[in-house]
Amino acid sequence: MKSIYYDIYKDLRDKIIAGSYPYQSYIPSELSLIEEYECTHNTVRKALQVLTLHGFVQPIRGKGVKVIWQQGRRTRFVLGDIETMHEAAAKNGLVVETSVRCFEHIVADQKISELTGFDVGAELVRVERVRRLDGANLIFDKSCFLASCVPGLTPEIAADSIFTYLEGELGMEITTSNRTITMEYATAEDREVLDLLDFDMLAVLDNRTFNSEGVHFESTMSRHRPDYFTFMTTAVRGY
Repeated sequence: MKSIYYDIYKDLRDKIIAGSYPYQSYIPSELSLIEEYECTHNTVRKALQVLTLHGFVQPIRGKGVKVIWQQGRRTRFVLGDIETMHEAAAKNGLVVETSVRCFEHIVADQKISELTGFDVGAELVRVERVRRLDGANLIFDKSCFLASCVPGLTPEIAADSIFTYLEGELGMEITTSNRTITMEYATAEDREVLDLLDFDMLAVLDNRTFNSEGVHFESTMSRHRPDYFTFMTTAVRGY
């Protein structure tokens, strides 16, 4: 189960993205939020801190909390958020279609270990999915999951949402993802799977995700056509 502050953060974030709290406006006071969400002062303050660190708001001394987020022309992924593809698409007003290209049980060899961070000999479920947005195949996800952490996983679940299954059905708490972004040349496989037009480079997001027990249960290399996406994070001086 997610913490209450995280649910408040997501609700406020979604309202900002939907325009309920427009750019340069002030969100309701902390007291109003405490009454609205029926929670403690510390819970609201933590939710606002996460909003601040993710670049959605800025506290202004003596005035309140001001919205500084603006909608861009590209689909935005907030690097500080761990969210499903359906959550990210909904946040951006898009409908995503997912097709499962590969689903198999494997044992990690040296090469897979180096690519994913799993130990040699680890039993894994390898899943490849293609994400279709706005009528084009734009994302190619190549994932490995620690088999002991995903019992009952099927291709049908993979075509919907693996994280929703893990949290909702298995009760896993997903807490942390280490991420690296690189630019890489498109491979022949990328060109076969994605609608790359004349692009020869991809934005590649490498995720290694951990649950609340500190277990590394997922590694995903997410390969994106570069013209469609913005990966957003916020640097705050003094934190």
